[in-house]
Amino acid sequence: MDTVVRDPFREALTAATDRALADVLREREPGAWSRFECGDLTEEQYFATFRCRFDVVAFHTARRAGYRWLPGMRELLDDLAGQATRVAASNYPVWVEELADGLLADRFEWVLASHHLGVRKPDPRFYRRLCREIATAPEHVVFVDDRDENVDAARQVGLRAHRFVEAGDVRGRLRDEGLAV
Repeated sequence: MDTVVRDPFREALTAATDRALADVLREREPGAWSRFECGDLTEEQYFATFRCRFDVVAFHTARRAGYRWLPGMRELLDDLAGQATRVAASNYPVWVEELADGLLADRFEWVLASHHLGVRKPDPRFYRRLCREIATAPEHVVFVDDRDENVDAARQVGLRAHRFVEAGDVRGRLRDEGLAV
């Protein structure tokens, strides 16, 4: 999230707890988020790691209402249709399934997340498993991410990786990669 679609997770946490975000995060069991992203915890188990009142309905209501396309990204993905296989590769947990079936449904041929692959970015295994799943050699994958550590790790595995700043910048980098966008 936050490369294609705005991630409302933080706002949803505060809606679920009526507490400041910093307080909520301090009251969560350490490492729970990473385990949830990798599929090692169910959603119910993840919510149970919070040591404060947690309103699951309020969380999901705020989360679902908060997804928005980042400026220019829907149009960019539309322009890529037919000239590249579009893959959303995310650390986002099981909620990515709702996005895959909804907002992202017509924009990506693949939506693969850490809970599918059993490992999260920036672990090199994430990128290797991603390439294996989509049956594409790393050097043929153009990867865009909003975190430097993920971009660096992807490059180390051989992907042609770029740091996301905004849609116009991505468009320019994709042109440099030979795509007509």
